[in-house]
Amino acid sequence: MADSDRRYDVIVIGAGLSGLKTALELKKAGKSVLVLEARDRVGGRSMPGEICGQTVDFGGQWVGPQQTQLLAQARELGIETRPQYTEGANLLSRHGRVSRYTSTPKLPLPSLVELGLIERRWRRDIAALPLGAPWSAERAREWDALSLESWALRHVRTEGARYFVRTIAGALLCIDTSQISYLHFLEMLRSCGGLETMIGVEGGAQQDKFAGGAWQIPKRLADILGADIELENPVHAVEQDAAGVRVFAARGACLARHVVVAVPPIFASRIHFAPGLPARRAGLMQRMPMGAVIKVHIAYETPFWRQAGLSGSAVSGDRHLGTVFDQSLGDDGIGVLVGLIEARHAVALSAFDPDARRAAVVDDLVHYFGAAASRPIGYVEQDWLAEPWSLGGYAAHMPPGVMTGYGDTLREPCGRIHWAGTEAATEFPGYLEGALRAGIRAADVLRQAA
Repeated sequence: MADSDRRYDVIVIGAGLSGLKTALELKKAGKSVLVLEARDRVGGRSMPGEICGQTVDFGGQWVGPQQTQLLAQARELGIETRPQYTEGANLLSRHGRVSRYTSTPKLPLPSLVELGLIERRWRRDIAALPLGAPWSAERAREWDALSLESWALRHVRTEGARYFVRTIAGALLCIDTSQISYLHFLEMLRSCGGLETMIGVEGGAQQDKFAGGAWQIPKRLADILGADIELENPVHAVEQDAAGVRVFAARGACLARHVVVAVPPIFASRIHFAPGLPARRAGLMQRMPMGAVIKVHIAYETPFWRQAGLSGSAVSGDRHLGTVFDQSLGDDGIGVLVGLIEARHAVALSAFDPDARRAAVVDDLVHYFGAAASRPIGYVEQDWLAEPWSLGGYAAHMPPGVMTGYGDTLREPCGRIHWAGTEAATEFPGYLEGALRAGIRAADVLRQAA
């Protein structure tokens, strides 16, 4: 290790919310830190966009009352919340037919009854998961051998209930039910407060938004760190020995006592580690693919759906645009809808050219809201599959067999190499809340490290 190399207590790889929080907590503790980021911006899967002169979130945007770290961080930074608009009826499109509902989607009575039984079964199975170690549950191997689709085919009898299970997998995790193990699905429900919290608006994870956008949170953390962040400086190798680590990035090497990797597993797997990581840790990173999502915003001269008694919320497992919310910023201005294209639909539409993708989105909005939706005055999109340092979203997931085979290495340090990022959180993984919690945990470990 050359004497001329720059030296730090900790180098953090990744300037997403988790990496920034790790670095800031360590800096407050008196540690010297450096954050290396491959992108030309901070924020990771959180970033700003603009439509018709209004700033919007191209990444994560909602927060619920259970997400205490995110709310506290926003308050500390002077960022306020605003409630998600909920007045009026919601829409469900199933098999080409749109129906209105307020509290419960309109499904055949046998399907609604079975959904109640399914939720009760999920709560019972979740209760059997050891906190922070679901791979050690008594039935872990049995559940991990099944995809959520296989579980549904085996245990769900009515078509309407199966439709619901498949739809929520896309809406919540941006994946198809065949892609995630039943055990990991249960752990996601447990760690995110249960199904009602994950899908809920009032009292749930979509209750509020941040005034001006959630992207401000990582941006303001980055402003505090200032010159401790280097953008457009991707890391390609990490060497460690008993004395410390050497991190090789595009603009040269740096030395540190420890390194925190705060990027999605797929990108961590592209870093060359010497000596090599334990086989199971390396195997985990290679086996956790990202979900698939495209986020769109569509502006109209007025929020016309409100005059029709609609909340602007729509959901479907059939349409490309699977989830829609009202994103209008005020009662007197333009109307804005925010939509999410998820899972297989996102994979399909990512291959479209932008004009064709816009046409497909508008067609779905007309299906939901009628002819008035055919005349938008603005349209912007963020295809997270095409973003080279994300390759999807909202987060990585574990297919069948991964959690019991490799999951216990998810947060385990490898010598002087530590792990953060939202996927490493024990609570709210995949959310901004999880990113903060994982960063705090990593910093707590390193405060006392030699």
